[in-house]
Amino acid sequence: MNASFEVRHRRTVRRVTLLTLSLGTTLGISLGLVATAPAFAQQQPAAWPARPISLVVPFPAGGTTDVLARALADKLSQSLGQPVVVESKPGAGATLGADYVAKAKPDGYTLLMGAVHHTIATSVYKKLPYDFQKDLAPITVVAMVPNVLVVNAALTPAKNVAELVALAKAAPDKLAYGSNGNGTAQHLIGTQFQASTGTTLLHVPYKGSGPLTTDLLGGQVAMSFDTIMPVLQHIKGGKLRALAVTTARRSSVLPDVPTLEEAGLKGFDIGTWFGVLAPAATPKEVVARLNAEMVKIIRSPDFAQRMQAIGAEPLGGTPEEMARQIRDETARFARLVKDGGVAIE
Repeated sequence: MNASFEVRHRRTVRRVTLLTLSLGTTLGISLGLVATAPAFAQQQPAAWPARPISLVVPFPAGGTTDVLARALADKLSQSLGQPVVVESKPGAGATLGADYVAKAKPDGYTLLMGAVHHTIATSVYKKLPYDFQKDLAPITVVAMVPNVLVVNAALTPAKNVAELVALAKAAPDKLAYGSNGNGTAQHLIGTQFQASTGTTLLHVPYKGSGPLTTDLLGGQVAMSFDTIMPVLQHIKGGKLRALAVTTARRSSVLPDVPTLEEAGLKGFDIGTWFGVLAPAATPKEVVARLNAEMVKIIRSPDFAQRMQAIGAEPLGGTPEEMARQIRDETARFARLVKDGGVAIE
């Protein structure tokens, strides 16, 4: 009886084994793979994002880039379920922050709030430790902000662009204008302004809008071509006088201020855009997720209201559209830099 039971038991085990092997073959798996499945699952990376994200601002706190970054980070933290922390890394005309992100681990946890300045820096700086088009992956353009030509109301008697040009021509290299740094949009706008008016101004670079505005109000510089946000309250308070905006259209928050083209400088159209980029090798699915979340935020009524308050126009778009804009503007500014003879070691 025991021998008979043992024979039947061996036959049952054999049938179960053959059935298991047959099922494994049908499903395209092996017993070895099934056995190691739990260990394999444990090795998979955690779903992104699994920890806080750093959004690097290449200018000091308080400027337009910083304000835009914080507005976006606030909403993005909610939509992603992880904190998005704004980290300031100013210096060298916004190139230090760009270099930091370009060399960061491409895992979606380090992003750059880039700007038009970076497309200019490519031509202005003779040697950059990164390639803006190759080392960074565009995600989306967040907003465009007009620049405005302002003068210290107490120090500069000019009431319009023509009077300012007359003052500058009467004292070559004496009238100082401040910028956010060498190779930034403000620097190039000042260069283009001089070429268009036949004037020679004294350029004073700063690390960002915060220290620039402080010195503009204090009289250390007479004028600037900064974005609207840092100077808007001082324009309304009468400490600064707005003479013109640098874009082709007037600003919605300064509707009575003419454009430079309206003031007689034909073809003058330079604004400042801001957008988010990641290290070039960041996974495409992470870039796609960031783009979708950001565009949804940018096009929301709440974000549009916040942008309106600082004179910004919310945009949003695809990574491909941003890449094309960067490529076109880099070529455009290369010509302006060459014509203006702007170069930085």
